[in-house]
Amino acid sequence: MTYEYLIVERKDAVAIVTVNRPDKLNALNGQTIGELDAVFSDLAGDPAVGGAVLTGAGDKAFVAGADVGALKAEGPVGGRELAARGQGVFRRIEELGKPVVAAVNGFALGGGCELAMACHVRLASENATFGAPEVKLGLMCGYGGTLRLPRLVGKGRALEMLLTGERVDAQEAFRIGLVNRVFPKDQLLPEAEALVRRMLANAPASLRFTIESVNAGLDLPSAQAQEREAALFGLLCSTEDMSEGTRAFLEKRPARFRGR
Repeated sequence: MTYEYLIVERKDAVAIVTVNRPDKLNALNGQTIGELDAVFSDLAGDPAVGGAVLTGAGDKAFVAGADVGALKAEGPVGGRELAARGQGVFRRIEELGKPVVAAVNGFALGGGCELAMACHVRLASENATFGAPEVKLGLMCGYGGTLRLPRLVGKGRALEMLLTGERVDAQEAFRIGLVNRVFPKDQLLPEAEALVRRMLANAPASLRFTIESVNAGLDLPSAQAQEREAALFGLLCSTEDMSEGTRAFLEKRPARFRGR
């Protein structure tokens, strides 16, 4: 597909998805949300793609938030529908079953911070800035931020960010657990791609079921979450990749996974 506000590059099994509205600091308008939905739907069904890096165009912003001009015109019904649509798209990313690493290369504010949190891992450049300034507009997070932020950084820190609308820099984001690592700007994308490739050295079904188990485990009671984990573990025991992985370990050689 051809996208107006996204650039999609394939590097073997890794897709690099770039939000491309640098003149608007890559802010999310309705079309960009729709294109993100389309591209991650396409990646989910593409067996040649094992994982993705998500980043923003230019050197100022990952995604600087939602399109405030469009938000201003929304009433209660339209606002609810807008939030529900964004939640669905971000949930598609979170539940992709293939690792998605956010390479946060500047502002990740509002919807941009929520988009980064929907990814499985977040890496940041030294100039990255995170925040949830919606309360300063008389709003609140609508794309899952009030759920994901407390799970990543804890309730107290999350509420401080959510209720003040204040920003945190890359080092503070690392300190509180919002991002996994911080890199110089010119190293960010290569490091993000390298991380995805390290993940893709493992069995595809193992990656998919691990993501599924972690996501489900955050929402289920402990006993049910463990039942689901055991069921997924059992399914993996029936795969050719499990036989290859255990045999390779015993033979002291690298495993050659085939996705079966």
